[in-house]
Amino acid sequence: MLEFFSVEHTKTSLQIFGPKHLTVVVVFVLFWLSLFYFRGIWNEKQRNTVRLMLAILLAVNEIGLHLWSAYWGIWNVQTMLPLHMCSMILWIIVFMVLIHNHSLYDFAYFLGIGGALQAFLTPADGAMYDIPHYRIMQTLIAHGLIISIPLFMTIVDGYRPTLASFKRIFIWTNIYMVIIFFLNYAIGSNYLFIAQKPPSPTLMDILSPWPWYIPQLEVVAFVIFFIMYIPFLVKDRLEKSAQVKSA
Repeated sequence: MLEFFSVEHTKTSLQIFGPKHLTVVVVFVLFWLSLFYFRGIWNEKQRNTVRLMLAILLAVNEIGLHLWSAYWGIWNVQTMLPLHMCSMILWIIVFMVLIHNHSLYDFAYFLGIGGALQAFLTPADGAMYDIPHYRIMQTLIAHGLIISIPLFMTIVDGYRPTLASFKRIFIWTNIYMVIIFFLNYAIGSNYLFIAQKPPSPTLMDILSPWPWYIPQLEVVAFVIFFIMYIPFLVKDRLEKSAQVKSA
């Protein structure tokens, strides 16, 4: 059992979209699809309980990573501060749920789902370990939950982004990236992966070398955010069209 918590890399690394990885992906996808069924069944108390349980699990899972890293002496400010997009959004989501203040939903929706989905499908952190090692399972569970909570709030609770929030989140993302760029330079880190690409295979590998992939990431982020907003844009257009016809 201890070998699953060892800091030593496993003999084989994670096979992206291999049978083990796909099994984890399918489990989460089934949970996300089940939300469409439960949205008409759970009452407010049940919704609050499930949302809180997901947030607590997310927090415990992340705290476990820091304890594991500290135990093995690999915790450092260059890699472990909550400054990567998913790490930052993770704590925003937990904070939002725990204090019952859903004003941060837009950040959770766009940056949580948009940012974590790529890391869930092609994880950079922990990819040198194979399932069921703790490190890669922690990564997959963390990103799966980062996606799950805003999806829950969207499908079950009925929250939705707006065009104004789409613009606001994109602007704040760029401001945050500029801040992290200078922080990386100051402490020798690679938060947001804007100092260099991740060492393990990710979707970023198809982009140009540094620094040209940074503006390309801007375009990719804009496209992802817009795609995530399309369902609501279509819904608004259909409702507007229906109102015009009934007038």
